[in-house]
Amino acid sequence: MDVRLLAIAAALPLAACMSSEAPAGSTPAPPPGEMTCNADAAQSYVGQTATSDVGAAVLKATGARTLRWGPPRSAMTMDYRQDRVNIMYDDASKITQVTCG
Repeated sequence: MDVRLLAIAAALPLAACMSSEAPAGSTPAPPPGEMTCNADAAQSYVGQTATSDVGAAVLKATGARTLRWGPPRSAMTMDYRQDRVNIMYDDASKITQVTCG
């Protein structure tokens, strides 16, 4: 068992050196300045009920590529993506905030 742990410990630093290139056939990230999100265009949705139809409308209005829902009291990653719109809502499923990132 100790040999396996030693092997794993030795392999971890090597895994960090691996290339971060996208695999063949995958969709590359948009270049800077393309597919950016404009949250100002969706501020009229604040106060509405969070539904899939409203999410699709926000996605279209902001010009974002992806949508991330933010349920109440949930943890979210802090990674910033210029092509993502975030919709936060409360316990009553009312949209409280629309942001990009």
